[in-house]
Amino acid sequence: MAITAQMVKELREKTGAGMMDCKKALTETNGDMEKAIDWLREKGIAKAAKKADRIAAEGVAYIAVEGNTAVILEVNSETDFVAKNEEFQALVKTLAAHLLKQKPASLDEALGQTMDNGSTVQDYINEAIAKIGEKITLRRFAVVNKADGETFGAYLHMGGRIGVLTLLAGSASEDVAKDVAMHIAALHPKYVSRDEVPQEEVAHEREVLKQQALNEGKPENIVEKMVEGRLNKFYEDVCLLEQAFVKNPDVTVRQYVESNGAAVKQFIRYEVGEGLEKRQDNFAEEVMSQVRKQ
Repeated sequence: MAITAQMVKELREKTGAGMMDCKKALTETNGDMEKAIDWLREKGIAKAAKKADRIAAEGVAYIAVEGNTAVILEVNSETDFVAKNEEFQALVKTLAAHLLKQKPASLDEALGQTMDNGSTVQDYINEAIAKIGEKITLRRFAVVNKADGETFGAYLHMGGRIGVLTLLAGSASEDVAKDVAMHIAALHPKYVSRDEVPQEEVAHEREVLKQQALNEGKPENIVEKMVEGRLNKFYEDVCLLEQAFVKNPDVTVRQYVESNGAAVKQFIRYEVGEGLEKRQDNFAEEVMSQVRKQ
């Protein structure tokens, strides 16, 4: 039967094998997907087979800076053990160096790019999966460029459990930019300032606060004033510049930054595994799974 590009793509996603190997496997097995997987396994090609459906919610966030360019990325593994493994850490640094150099615009573009070692990023990750024995994914990244007068702040919390990259304009030192990054790691703001908060989010919050006030039995003529007051608290929760600075709660982040002759232009905060389903293995099982691989 005719072997389509979609079939090759599906087999590659299921096994992690190279495109030509997948095409050959499908040709040899007359397009039978399961037999093609077996064929690749028998040839020792699909060492990364059937790991695609596993949950990889551990891992690390990492930041690399070179001149006026910085990259922040999250690479996931299945267990915290592997995330601390030297080979895994080396892979993360290699991926960061590639992203910093090539500056891909999307994850798909990044995975398809050829690295200095001659393999694509996806194949390089697949090789690591085969060697380490766990599902590994480059989940997300962001490449940030700055002007000569601007400053990056990089902070990794708990060995990369949380990574924060800040970009400050003005005469801020790297210490100030890093202080802001540490604050963001701790208090998890969503936006730099009120201007960035989507109007639909503000409208939704205003409606919730209005119903709260009415349910408390407050008279309608003072509800609007109460809502505006409580909305200020909402902004303090989600906007970086309005939060009390974690190192000195007597001043806001805005006051701290401005007192150092700077302004916050941008920040990116990655917390490993946020939004991903977590494995439910207990600690003893995780230890034994690693022992068996020795």
